[in-house]
Amino acid sequence: MPSKYVIHTKPVPNRFEPVTRSGIIAWEEGCLKCAVCVKTRCVYGVYDHRGLDSRQMIDSIDNECMNCLRCVQGCPKELIHKSLNPEFKALGDSYWSPEIINSLWHQAETGKIPVSGSGYPGPFSGPGFDSMWTDMSEIVRPTRDGIHGREYISTSIDIGRTLTYLKFTGSGNLDGESLSVTDIPLPIILRVPGFGTLSDETIKGWATAAQRLGTFIALPQEMISDALDDFGKWLMPVISPDGPDPGSAPEGVRLVEVPWGEDWKGVVRNIRKKDPSLQISLKIPVADGMEEKALLVVEEGISIIHLEAGPDGRFLDDRTQYIKDGIRSVHTKLIGEGVRDELTLLASGGLAMAEHVAKAMLCGADAVFVDFPLLIALECRMCRRCTKGLSCPVEINAAPSKWVAARVVNLLGAWHNQLLEVMGAMGIRDARRLRGETGRAMFFVDMDKSLFGSMGDVEEGCELE
Repeated sequence: MPSKYVIHTKPVPNRFEPVTRSGIIAWEEGCLKCAVCVKTRCVYGVYDHRGLDSRQMIDSIDNECMNCLRCVQGCPKELIHKSLNPEFKALGDSYWSPEIINSLWHQAETGKIPVSGSGYPGPFSGPGFDSMWTDMSEIVRPTRDGIHGREYISTSIDIGRTLTYLKFTGSGNLDGESLSVTDIPLPIILRVPGFGTLSDETIKGWATAAQRLGTFIALPQEMISDALDDFGKWLMPVISPDGPDPGSAPEGVRLVEVPWGEDWKGVVRNIRKKDPSLQISLKIPVADGMEEKALLVVEEGISIIHLEAGPDGRFLDDRTQYIKDGIRSVHTKLIGEGVRDELTLLASGGLAMAEHVAKAMLCGADAVFVDFPLLIALECRMCRRCTKGLSCPVEINAAPSKWVAARVVNLLGAWHNQLLEVMGAMGIRDARRLRGETGRAMFFVDMDKSLFGSMGDVEEGCELE
């Protein structure tokens, strides 16, 4: 049995005060000047050391308030109110919602799983991954000492080509093609997001996190600087036809990626000619015709396919479809052609929560890329000011690499624990068994069709009242 993979986390404080969900409004006009004011009786003392952050213009009572509402209920003139913070509601967008951003901040700061004592108050179903549920039937009889006890749950996966059978010579040596597989202890690969105020320190911090986690960081080759010379083993350069020579990558690089394009075959041949030992991943956009493109890639002998959807997890050419459907479609096609076990299927786009990792794997992916959560872990507001040439409100580019690495390790440590919880509740002890295990998942569309699909059908000879 391999040694247990554990991500060690520790609290990493914020550099800026986070945007709170609600704020306190305390009116002074009409105050009765009570001898025992509710503000002095605050058990957390937030009014005693109240102050204003001049850099962010944030009142400390908003950030330190624990939402016990004692002062709101106890004020005889009802001069104290709790109100939703308009700045909080303005965070992100319809997909990267304020709730998701706030949850990612908490996980990056503490390394702990976010817990809601009141349960899930949301709708029964929604778009994308929200229309899919995992089968938690094994949770009724959990192990005696839990997921971190004696029953080992492996989250490691293999990247690369596996052989359908092995052939040996008379002397016992492997005959023919050798195995070309890289294993990582976590089914998550880091990826530089599409925007952000980044610096060399930011990239170095992400590379350090990838090293500590034992995974890769995918980034455009032109972003690789001398500061990353010691991280070659953990880098996944993205090679483009007009980019730098792949031979200029740091020593030790094991895996590179090539985007889909007119000359992708030429780029692949060039890489193989210069370094046959490199594993190559081909990035295919999640859009119409991706199944045929995947088969072309397999015929070319490439064993790693990366399906890339939009930042909100939708198809790039059809906003009504989501990445989970794309993964299932390609996975099913490869199974039908009898080649699914010979390659690794990666997915990216819209992976915003830990549950999305397990759900993407249940749809057929071997592993996923995480990009924007890495940026949010650094206190990003997803305001996109940087895309307009404006300054970053939280100065991400000024963050030291050690702080960046620690925040990302905390985030993925929390995600890893949640993945263990999901796998334990499903009775699955190896992450590789998650791949395509749709029998452990429930899809709203399928359930809705099986339960209510025939309610509107009228058979011949049937009389309606």
